[in-house]
Amino acid sequence: QVHLVESGGGLVQAGGSLRLSCAASGRPLRRYTMGWFRQAPGAEREFVAAIWSGGSTTFADSVKGRFTISRDNAKNTVFLQMNSLKPEDTAVYYCAAGLLPGDSYSYTVAYEHWGQGTQVTVSS
Repeated sequence: QVHLVESGGGLVQAGGSLRLSCAASGRPLRRYTMGWFRQAPGAEREFVAAIWSGGSTTFADSVKGRFTISRDNAKNTVFLQMNSLKPEDTAVYYCAAGLLPGDSYSYTVAYEHWGQGTQVTVSS
């Protein structure tokens, strides 16, 4: 079992930055594809970014060029660096781990393990 704990959320003004962390315990993350998702009030949980075990990354169009995802397998931690934040980035952000088949990285059902989420609020 993989236990994931997110941190780093908070309140920031538009244009600011935050760095989210996702610390894992229970199993090493190095074999897992790691994803970040977010969910705004009344909305579906949506894909933000993913990083494969080999280090390849992909991003949702809405955050491309502003967010980066990275992993430190030695520390069993994944990061989401968020720059140029916008009010529409306000959501609860979740990290997830999975041994994903094919190109399923943007689907919540493809991930087996989830954190509890961290709130990000961007004020205008």
